[in-house]
Amino acid sequence: MTVVKDTGARAILPPFGEEHEELRQTVSRFVSKEIAPHVDEWEAAREFPRELYSRCAELGFLGLKFPEELGGQGGTHLHDAVWVEELARSGGSGGVAAGLNAHTSIAMPPIFKFGTEEQKQRWLPAGIAGEKIGALGITEPGAGSDVASLTTTAKRHGDTYVVNGAKTFITNGVRADFLVCACKTSEEGGHGGISFLVLEREMPGYEVSRKLEKMGWHSSDTGEISFTDVEVPAENLLGEENGGFKLIMANFAWERLLMAIGAVGAMQRLIEVTVAYAGEREAFGRPIGKFQAIRHQVAEMATLAETSRALTYNGLRLFHEGQDCIQEVSMAKLLTQRALLEIADQSLQIHGGYGYMREYGIERAVRDARLGPIGGGTDEIMKEIIGKTMGL
Repeated sequence: MTVVKDTGARAILPPFGEEHEELRQTVSRFVSKEIAPHVDEWEAAREFPRELYSRCAELGFLGLKFPEELGGQGGTHLHDAVWVEELARSGGSGGVAAGLNAHTSIAMPPIFKFGTEEQKQRWLPAGIAGEKIGALGITEPGAGSDVASLTTTAKRHGDTYVVNGAKTFITNGVRADFLVCACKTSEEGGHGGISFLVLEREMPGYEVSRKLEKMGWHSSDTGEISFTDVEVPAENLLGEENGGFKLIMANFAWERLLMAIGAVGAMQRLIEVTVAYAGEREAFGRPIGKFQAIRHQVAEMATLAETSRALTYNGLRLFHEGQDCIQEVSMAKLLTQRALLEIADQSLQIHGGYGYMREYGIERAVRDARLGPIGGGTDEIMKEIIGKTMGL
């Protein structure tokens, strides 16, 4: 945020206003008090308590952008963006942020945008209340960025679809009560042969094959799920049959923007922690922050973070206004994920041996940041999208 030099107060950057800044302060207090102190414990346990969803729901955070008639707060994507950014800045855990946001910002939005009124009433009020947890199932053992190559099938038999296949790297996959699942619903498959069905974990043949161990995001449960002749009512079809690719693309824009927003918050946290450490840690009789090399390194970190913020906020502004922002969102996602990884690494270097210690949270930040250039569309995919929007 820009500092107004004559008063020392932070100027509010667009697209946010006073209401959003009040929400930011509320989220910051909650996360600092009820999430940050428990992160190490949850990392060791490889999951955070399910009750955290209920607590976040109680405070209204799970339904910020959903209408009041569904149990939400009646806000907009900007309110959700504040939550995501502040959760990353104050919490210091990519895993906790991933688990909460995979539910609120990735699994539930497709139901809200493409679902019938009956479908919305079935899943969203319970999801907003934290009573049911959702996940999005797209990635498979043999298909990731190339979503047109999905092999999980859903064959129609009267009023039922029979689903067979598997999904992997599914955030919330172990504990999810419902899965918004991409399936192949035509023989040829491809972009015109994908549909989305909402599967529920109690359906016979739906099985969590295993919980995955990961380099980072330790406090989020990530699962591999298999489907063996799972009978899904046709009423669980989300949107039109064979129209799922449109749903995937619509969801990707917001998912990628959220990743950029979360990275901006995480960068800010790393810079704050690093500046504080450099002011306290002494070497050769003076704080290390007084050494030119350290000052210059922090200056580079701050410049990269502010550039990332500007690009991301611009993409958010365009998205909020309903403008075509695929290029800007892709640029923001591309820049911020590498920037966060670089800043985390620089912070680790400044912290020296202490950076490897869990109590400082820097080694976790480095591990968590590495997924960014892969998840939600790899760097290579982002570059391809940007190039195409430029007419290449």
